[in-house]
Parts: sequence; structure tokens; C-alpha cells
Amino acid sequence: MLVIGVAGTELTAQERDWLQHDACAGVILFSRNFASKAQVAELSQAIREAAPRPQLVCVDQEGGRVQRFREGYSALPPLEHFGRLYAQDKAAALAMAEEHAWLMACEVRATGVDLSFAPVVDLGRGNRAIGNRAFSEDPAVVADFTRAYVRGMHSAGMAATLKHFPGHGSVLEDTHFDDAIDPRPLDEIRALDLVPFVAGIEAKADAVMMAHVVYPAVAPEPAGYSKVWIEDILRKEMGFRGVVFSDDIGMAAAFSAGGIKQRVDLHLDAGCDVVLVCHPELVEESLDAIKDRKLNTMALTGLIGRGPMGWDGLLADARYAQARTRQEGIA
Repeated sequence: MLVIGVAGTELTAQERDWLQHDACAGVILFSRNFASKAQVAELSQAIREAAPRPQLVCVDQEGGRVQRFREGYSALPPLEHFGRLYAQDKAAALAMAEEHAWLMACEVRATGVDLSFAPVVDLGRGNRAIGNRAFSEDPAVVADFTRAYVRGMHSAGMAATLKHFPGHGSVLEDTHFDDAIDPRPLDEIRALDLVPFVAGIEAKADAVMMAHVVYPAVAPEPAGYSKVWIEDILRKEMGFRGVVFSDDIGMAAAFSAGGIKQRVDLHLDAGCDVVLVCHPELVEESLDAIKDRKLNTMALTGLIGRGPMGWDGLLADARYAQARTRQEGIA
């Protein structure tokens, strides 16, 4: 199954055709798809109306520099702020992170969007792509925040997605632009980067997004193309039973597999349930690549169809104004 990107603030005729395809499971929205709260709600509804089956509408609304919906939405601080607060007041930091998750998820759901890909549970160890998107460099601290954040998202009725498995924080390279290789042995990764993922799985996180990082001491291919990481470690060893998303196949670090068909096939063959095709120019070829495959149409059932909360209901909730004031006070 594919989750695709579309080009603008309204669907084109070609994009409506894509949504008719059996392999299209949903749409991921970006800043290019956002003009206002009303517009993005209309776009979400149009996506659902254009497809013959339920579609997952999703976004990256983490806060900080990765926040696709801005005007009319809370200015959410990056997760690193909570890590700094943790050293001074652990309980307050965890409560603020849980509130951040609730606020983010409520606003996204009020828009008619099902899912924000959150939380980032990578370690904050200088990666160019992660930066202040990470809570902390300390695995135990990130694990504490992971539990709180998953709890906050669930309290707002949104599924939680742990990213980027098995950990993107301990390499320097940004996989949007460069290949990334983490040479550490599995035992070291287990003792550090996997700790927050274990916590998130125990907290009943619903999905995991893979990293396009190669860990050659464990497997020769990027993690999203690796049965060792997905089937042996994530599924069997760690007991994860939720949805596995690839990261975007348009990122530079995904190119090692070859062309579009090879990237789609290798992700699905390795055990990914859903492949992200964020760039509209890659969608047609990606849909063609899936033609003869058996589709896991039940994979996203638990993430779709929870229904929008609606802005009127959210604005009438006294917690909303209070949470927004507190979160914007540290943004």
C-alpha cells in the first residue's frame, strides 16, 4: 500500500485518479497543501470523497521547524525544550510533553486529518535532520517522554507513530540528502537507540516509521529495506504488532535500492506495510510498481476513520485555551 503526496491546495483530476487506485491507502500533506484551516479541512474531505475506500490523511505536525499547518494553529515548541526542562523538573517536563501531544493531536483531528507522524524518539546526538526535534540525548529520558507523548496522543484519539526506527539520531548525515551509515554493533544500538522504541511499544504505540540508515554490523541494506530489522528485531524480538511505514522513497538515502519499482518492492518485501511516496512526480510510477502485488488492505484499519473532532468542539473545551497559552509560552 502507498501513502502519496499531492501537489497543491486542491486535488487535480490526475490526483483524483490516483486515489481510485487499489494500492492508494492515503495522502500525506505538507506546507504546500496548506493555505488555511478551512481549506485544509476541505482538502481532507475531498481526498476521502474521491476514493472508493477509506483513506488515511496524515501530516508531520511535530512542532518547531517541522510543523506543516501554522496560521490558525498553536505555535508548538520543538521537543528539545522539554528535555531541557526535565533536568530542572521531571514531572513538569513530562506533563508539558503530554499536553503538547494532546494539543497537537486535537488540532490535527479538528482539521479532519487522521494522523500526525509523531513522536520523534531518536536520540538528540547531533544529526542534521533531527536536531531539536529530539527530546534528549539520554535514552532513558527519551523513553520517559515517549511514554508521555504516546499517552497524550491517545487521549486526543490519535494513533502514535514512533520514528525513525531503529534510531536516526546517532549519525551525522541527513538522509534527505545523503546516505547515512551507522557502524555500531547491535548490542550498542539495543542499549541506546532502541530504548525509547521499547518504551513506546510498551505504551501501545500504533505505528513505527523506518529510518533510511544503514547499520552494516546488523544488515547490509538501509533499515527500511531490511527483514532483519523489521521482521526479526522489530516484530519478533520487540513484539511490535502495529503498522510499519517506510520513510519517503524520494529521499536521497533511499536511492541505493535503484529505481522507483525497486524501492517500493524492497520496502514491501522487507515487511513494511505502507510505503510513503511524498513527491507527486513519483506517484504514477509507484502505483504502476504495485500492479501485481497482493495488497494488505487491512493494515491501516486501526489508523483510519476515528472521525474529526471539529474546531467548534475543541474551542469550547476549556483545556484547549489553557494548553495553547502554556505551549506557546515556551515556543
